[in-house]
Amino acid sequence: MLATQTTNAQIGDSEYERGSRSRHRLHNHFLTYHHGGTSMSVYTKLMQARLFLQATKLNKSGENKFAGYKYFELGDFLPTVQEIFHNLGLCGVVSYTADIACLTIIDTEDGSQLEITSPMGSAALKGCHEVQNIGAVETYQRRYLWVTAMEIVEHDVLDATNGKDAPAKRLDSLNAHLDAIAAVTTQDALKTAYTVAYKAAKECGDTDAMEKIVAAKNARKSAMGDA
Repeated sequence: MLATQTTNAQIGDSEYERGSRSRHRLHNHFLTYHHGGTSMSVYTKLMQARLFLQATKLNKSGENKFAGYKYFELGDFLPTVQEIFHNLGLCGVVSYTADIACLTIIDTEDGSQLEITSPMGSAALKGCHEVQNIGAVETYQRRYLWVTAMEIVEHDVLDATNGKDAPAKRLDSLNAHLDAIAAVTTQDALKTAYTVAYKAAKECGDTDAMEKIVAAKNARKSAMGDA
């Protein structure tokens, strides 16, 4: 008992040291499973890795502000997964073809393996050249392969975006167009002012502005007819 108390006093209670003891216990826990005398298949090891990851607190750093949800980026979970894989004797290798992204999980002890695949997507990011777009696609594919492999639960993107209205488009120059329509004194000028205004509203998809422009044109046309 005295020796235990002395050791605890030497170790101290700093956050770093507590983390070190936690990692040491986790490593010993892996060793218990890994070298317990029973050989595990790659599927058994993967399931064990999922359970270890499930018991780890992970923070989501990615955020979709439009749909209003957070998600895991690769850096939020992959370092932890790699440590778990290393301790269980697993290795994950991601590869790509033109059509398929593949995560191969290999048991480094007996060579058995399994594959998780996904169809390749595409990207057309503004201001990026072809290689950058390829890199963006591969990053996303890699993330989704690992999320699938480790059964990481995330917010349902389809449910999150379903029913969400796109931000309303507005014609910033609407008031100027309405003033121009109201100021015309001839039918030809009214036709020109109306055509320019309606085209601008239509091009930006502002249906509310289109209705107001039509109403302004009709009102001015009526006013000029009564004059």
